[in-house]
Order: sequence, then C-alpha cells, then structure tokens
Amino acid sequence: MSTGELPPTSGAGGAASAPLHEPASIHGADGGASGADHSGEGVWRRAWRTLRRNPVAIAGFAIVAAFVLVAVLAPLIAPYGPHELPGRSDVRPTSIPGPSAEYWLGLDRYGGDVFSKLIWGARASLLVGVVSTLFGLTGGMLIGLLAGWFGRWVDFGAMRLVDLMLSVPSLLLAVSIAAIAGQSQMSVIIAIGVVQVPIFARLLRGSMLAQRGQDYVLAASALGLTRRSVTMSHVLPNSVGPVIVQATLTLATAVIEAAALSFLGLGGGEPSTAEWGRMLTAAQQELAVAPRLAVLPGICIAVTALGFTLVGESLREALDPRNRTRR
Repeated sequence: MSTGELPPTSGAGGAASAPLHEPASIHGADGGASGADHSGEGVWRRAWRTLRRNPVAIAGFAIVAAFVLVAVLAPLIAPYGPHELPGRSDVRPTSIPGPSAEYWLGLDRYGGDVFSKLIWGARASLLVGVVSTLFGLTGGMLIGLLAGWFGRWVDFGAMRLVDLMLSVPSLLLAVSIAAIAGQSQMSVIIAIGVVQVPIFARLLRGSMLAQRGQDYVLAASALGLTRRSVTMSHVLPNSVGPVIVQATLTLATAVIEAAALSFLGLGGGEPSTAEWGRMLTAAQQELAVAPRLAVLPGICIAVTALGFTLVGESLREALDPRNRTRR
C-alpha cells in the first residue's frame, strides 16, 4: 500500500469518518444499471451528496443561512440602531405600546424597537457563538493532539485535566469564569470557549487513538516515515471528521449558553442592550403586560439552536459509514 492512499478509517463518538476511497462497485459489461457509480468518491463529497437529498439538512441549512444573513445585514435591515430608544416617551409603567405601523413588533420597557433589537441580537449571538466555538475548538484540538501524539504521561496529564473540567457542570463552570473575568461580552466568549475545550480534546484524542492502530499507520512507519509526519499527514486528517461535526452541534449550545449568561447579567452592557438573553431579563417584569417581549427572543434562540442542531445531526449521519448501505 502506498502512503499516498489512506485505507478505511473509523472515528469516535458516533460521528465516524468514512474511508477516503471505496473499492469500485461491481458492474456488468454495460457499466451497471443499478445507478450512478460513486466509487472512489471522497468522504466529504459523499457527505455533501447525501446532505443535498436530506430534507432535515436542507431545513437546518436554511435556518442557519437566514440567521447568518440577518446578523451580517443587520445595519441594512434594522430600522434603528442597537442603542437607539425611539419610543422612550411613549412607554408607561403599566402600558407598553404593541405592534404598529411604525414599530412592527412594538416597543420594550426602555422604548426600544423590538424588531430592531431582535435583528441586532442575532449579530451578537452569532459573534459570541462562532468566536467561542473557535476558541474551544482550537484549545481542545491542541490538547487532544498532544495527548494522541505523545501518549503515556502527556496523555495521562492532559486527560486528568480534562476530567477535572468535566467534573464541574458546564453552566456552573461558565458562570464562574464569566464572573471572575468581569461582566463583558469577551468574558462570555472566554467562559463558553473554556467549557467546550474538554469536549473537543477527548473527542480528538479518542479518534486519534483509534487511527493509530490502523494498518496504514503501521505501513507508513515501516517505510521510515517519522511519527510527526505520520501524525500530521495521515492520522490527524482522518480524525478531524467527528470534531467538525461536534463543532457544528456545539454552536447551538453556545448560542443558548450565551443567552443564559446574558440573562444572568454577566454579558455586560446597559440593561437596554440589544441581545436576546438581556431582552429576556428585561421582559420578566412585563410578562403580565406584554408577554411578547419574552416570547419573541425565546423563539429566536430556540429556532437558531434548532438550525445548528439539524445541520450537526445531518452531518453526523452523512459521515457515518454505517449508513452508507442505506443510501
């Protein structure tokens, strides 16, 4: 076997990566009448072909795309800025104006336009979710790579650190870190990212350990390739599939955790800040007068998390080689 072609591989955590190449299908003299020949197709191309035919994946991608477009185009879509309070003079303690021609979803207790705040809140949630996930992904992959590469005492020390972090409930750990770091958006990003580090570290480490016992690793070592070359050129690329799937699922969790920390007042900013979690906090005092102030940001959080979850689960199924025979 040449070192340029990798044999079938298996991942960890239910999101196993498929082999990079499959043996050609057995066809008749006419090329086969059983359908298109996808032999030799790459794992990601096969996954994309599967996702395009999955209605659940399409729905998830549509939700995520809409969320990203709203967040990116917020300055063009929102009638008012994130800190503007155009209806401050119209708000009374016992009367909060509802939807109207000027304010499509009404006003909040501070006189801010709810529609504009929901749009700007999407941008804040996207920023926190993506940056915190990248932070956790980078830190987790670094720890997992060191543990899977060196093994022995490095693996033991890294995994004990991971076990220590996992022994504390994730939300409690995030609240503690955010409280110590101070009330700001950056502290929320750091807190959520740190909570995600052990998840990615254990997943990559387990996937790399599974790859180290494969025949292609033994063959590459027998040909004289160094451990560094084998790890970085073969083992690591074949191990990142489950990690990428987990990152997609973690984005949904990051959006929810960001809203939870802001709900607890750890996100910083003014009480009238355009952020979904902060909007939920402000709506608690007006549940009897204007329940829409809590329902609307809650729906945004739930739908966004649902979109990322649908994409992640669909990608997990598409990359699972056990599902290949069902396609």
